Amino acid sequence: MMSDPVVHRVAAATPPRLAHRIRGLSDRTIAWLFVAPTIFLLLAVNIFPLIWTIRLSLTNFRTNRPNNEVEFVGIENYRRILTDEDTWTSLQATAHFLIWTILLQVLIGFALAYLINKKFRGNDLWTTLIVLPMMLSPAVVGNFWTFLYQPQIGLFNYFVQFLTGADPASFSMIGEVRLAPWSIVIVDTWMWTPFVMLICLAGLRSIPASLYEAAECDRASKWRQFWTITIPMALPFLMLAVLFRGIENFKMFDLVVQLTGGGPGSTTLLTSIDLKREAFEKWRTGYASAYAVILFVTVFGLASIYVKALNKVKDR
Repeated sequence: MMSDPVVHRVAAATPPRLAHRIRGLSDRTIAWLFVAPTIFLLLAVNIFPLIWTIRLSLTNFRTNRPNNEVEFVGIENYRRILTDEDTWTSLQATAHFLIWTILLQVLIGFALAYLINKKFRGNDLWTTLIVLPMMLSPAVVGNFWTFLYQPQIGLFNYFVQFLTGADPASFSMIGEVRLAPWSIVIVDTWMWTPFVMLICLAGLRSIPASLYEAAECDRASKWRQFWTITIPMALPFLMLAVLFRGIENFKMFDLVVQLTGGGPGSTTLLTSIDLKREAFEKWRTGYASAYAVILFVTVFGLASIYVKALNKVKDR
C-alpha cells in the first residue's frame, strides 16, 4: 500500500522510549486518552460555569460596577428571593404555563399519533403538514402569532367571532390580563404538539401486533384493547414526552418575549424572563446567580424524581 512507507517512517522517527511507553498502555488507558479531551471540554463548558455561578450567588457582585468592592453576603440573596412576592408570582405564571401546555400537548399529540398510526390515504402528507410548526424558529412563530392576535386585523379574533359571535375588536389576546396567559399556552401548544405526536407515534408503532391479535381471539373490544394494551405500552413514551416538554417549558424565554414580553403587568412574566431582567436590566448579578441556582436545583430535583418514576414504569 502507498501509505506503508509513511507509517514506517513515522514509526522509525518515534523515539524508542516513547514507543515503548505507548506499547505498554492498556486498551482502557488508550480509551481514556481519546475520551479525556471531550470530558475536559464538558467540564469547562458546564461544570465551571455552574461553580462560578454558585460563587457569585454568595456575593453582592454587579456586572455594571466591576470596580466596586465585592462583599460576601452568604445566603442573603437566597433568603431575599424566597421571601420576595414577585418571585412567587413569576413561579405561579410559570406553573400555569407549564401545566396547561403539557396537558394539552400530551392529549392532542397522543390523539394525533393514534390517528396517524391508522394507515389511510394521504398519511405521509398529513404527518408532514402536522410537524411543520416545530420546524420554525421561536422568533418567527412569535412574530407570526403576534400578527394573528391583533384585534383589528388578526385572523384569530375573526376565528373566535365565527365560533362564538364575539366582536373581534372587543378583546385582545396579548393585551388583556385574563387572556394573555392563555395566548402563550395556545402558541406553545400549536408549535410543540407535533414533537409529542412523534414520540407517541414511535411508542404506538413499537407495540407488537401479536398483542392485539391475541386480544381479538379473546374477543376483547377495541375500547378494552385501548386501555389494556395501547395505553400501558405507550405510557413510557408519554412520560418521556412530558419530561422533555416539562424541562423545555420551565426555561421558556424567546417565544414569550416575542409575544407578550412578560406582560401585561406580570401575568406572563415567567421565571426565565424575570431572571433575565434581574441579570441584564437591574444588573444584580449576585442576586440573579442565586435565582439561577434555585431554578437549577428545582428543575434537576423534579427531573430526577420523575426519571426514577419513569424507570419503574419501563421495568414493569
